Parts: sequence; C-alpha cells; structure tokens
Amino acid sequence: MSKVKVGLIGAGGIATIAHLPTLRAHQDRVEVAAIADLDADRVAQVAQEWDIPGRYTDVDALLEAEKPDLLIVCTPPSAHKEAVLKGLRAGAWVWCEKPPMLTLSDYDEVEAQEREGGPYASYVFQHRFGSGAATLKQQVAQGTLGRPMVALCNTLWYRPHAYYDVPWRGLWATEGGGPAMGHGIHQMDLLFEVLGDWTEVTAVADTLDRDIETEDVSFAIVKLESGAIASIVNSVLSPRETSYLRFDFQDATVEVEHLYGYDNSSWRWTPAPHKAEDTETVQSWAPQENIPSSHRQQLAELLDAMAEGTRPRASGHDGRRTLEFIAALYQSAETGQRVRREDLVKDGIYYTGMHDANYIYQKPQEG
Repeated sequence: MSKVKVGLIGAGGIATIAHLPTLRAHQDRVEVAAIADLDADRVAQVAQEWDIPGRYTDVDALLEAEKPDLLIVCTPPSAHKEAVLKGLRAGAWVWCEKPPMLTLSDYDEVEAQEREGGPYASYVFQHRFGSGAATLKQQVAQGTLGRPMVALCNTLWYRPHAYYDVPWRGLWATEGGGPAMGHGIHQMDLLFEVLGDWTEVTAVADTLDRDIETEDVSFAIVKLESGAIASIVNSVLSPRETSYLRFDFQDATVEVEHLYGYDNSSWRWTPAPHKAEDTETVQSWAPQENIPSSHRQQLAELLDAMAEGTRPRASGHDGRRTLEFIAALYQSAETGQRVRREDLVKDGIYYTGMHDANYIYQKPQEG
C-alpha cells in the first residue's frame, strides 16, 4: 500500500513536540512531504531537523504543489477555520488541533464542506483514545458497573502571567475563550465520550487573577442524557496541577488522574461495598492492554478511517459536542441562566461567537 502523504500547517511547539514525533512513529504508513508557516526561518529550522523536503510560507502554495492526502493543522486557534476549509476543498483529509473552531458557526461551515466517504475534518481529542477510556466506555455501554450517577471533571492547571504575553492568548477574538476553551476541553471531551451527550448546564465564570479578556476559571453543573449529574471545573490558577475525572456508578467508582496524558497506571476502579468480595468480577474491570492516551493512537485510528473511507472519531457530531457545551457554558455564565441543549439555535451571540461583548468579566484585584 502507498503511504499517506502529509502536509503540516504550523511549525510551532505543538508541531514539534506532538505531531512530528507522532508522524515518525507511523513512518511505515505516512510520508511527511511538506510544512508551512508564516515564519520562513522557523520552517527552515523545523524542516531541517525533521528532514521534511517541502517548505512553504503559505497554505495555498503547499496544497497546490504537494497535493497531500492528509493536512495537519497546528496553528493558533484563529487560523484553524481557513486552513481546514482550504484542506477540505483541495481534497485532503484534515486533522486539526484543539479547539476545533472558535465558534459553532465556523464548525458547521467546515462540516458542510465534507463529502460522504471523505475527506473529513477531525480534531485532536487524544484522551479518548487510551485503553482506560476505551475500557470504561465499553463498560458503560454494557452496564457492567451499573447506572452512572455522579461525575467530576476537573482541569486544575497553572499558567503564569507571562503565559499570556503571547499576543493571541487570553483574547476572545483569537483564542475563543479561557481555560474552558483552551485547557479543559480535553477532559470535558473525555467525560462526554464516556457518559454520552449532555442536556443542560448551569455555570459561572470569571477573571480572578490573570490580566486577560477571557475567564481564568469556570464552574459548571451539568445534566446528562443518562440521568447522571456532573460538576466541571476549569482553572489556570491552580499551583498543584492535575487533570482528574471521577465516575460514580451503582457498583463502582472509576477515577483517572494525570496531567497531560495517562496510561493504565493513572486509572483506578473501586468497587462499591456490595461488590467488594466479588474479586473475580472486580479484577476483570481493569483494561487488558496498556495503550496510553496519545496523538499516536488517535492518528492510527484516523489512518484506518482514511483507508476505509469512513468518518473518523472526533469529527462531525462527535467533534462538535464539546464545542457546543463550551458555548452553552459561556452563555449560562454570562446570562445567569440555565442553558438546555434543546434550546440551542443556529443563530445569535453564542452561535457566531463564544462571548457577549456587552458582558465584562471582572478585573483582577490588586495585591
């Protein structure tokens, strides 16, 4: 079989830390043909380091000259839409970093360019692709642990003031939101991947310490179609950083705690008292193989989908769900109202944006 020809848009840290090592790990299936970035010197540096022959400063030039099968988008969020649309229109499948788009209207415009059998646009939500998440999702589907009832989803990270010196960070127009959009999105996606769709949210968000336009912390209470209730916290103010999800079922509590990625050692299944003596059943709950959450595993599944001409996970409805939730979270926080999913419409402030410009988040206190 011929290798998938890959073009990379963006030569920043996420490209060199995550995507290029991932592509090298799949070098039996892919060929990295070209990279593009507005910074020609950065392109030359990365291309030299990773032995990439095609070097461009323009998306259009790369697409016209190289005609890649797969376009990987690693730009800042405000550039996602243009690059993804151009890739699809050129006939390339697209894999784009998070957040998928800045708005739901942008997401729907991109999805309208997809064609049955491909190309499709999918998005980086690597935490759903580890064996721990896959095992738990299967257990939920089979009812192995009983009915889901309570969930916690905490992204408690720390970003210093200097983090926001990068011009596009902390601004609604270029980042689309604060930690709910740019940090907690992975944990929230994993929550919904395991427990399914959400039905309503009540949220608060504010700016407590960072000098930015967007929020630096948010809290949400969420109801899910399964009947479970979840709390979601997203913060960039938390010195002891952790990513923590907890799922309480009738027969067990399941937890995963990590920072930027997990393997099986990050997960724990704790039986309810009435199940504690059934050791054979309890021992069967743990994953049988150890596949870490990673870009590598998600890319493997994406390449399989390309070969089969089928929609990959983390695309379409599957990729929109978390972005839709974030829009509802901001709507609830800014209006002070509960937002039901059934009431969302394809127009208005929180469809074409994530923020009402008339709503001002509080400024950090001095001292």
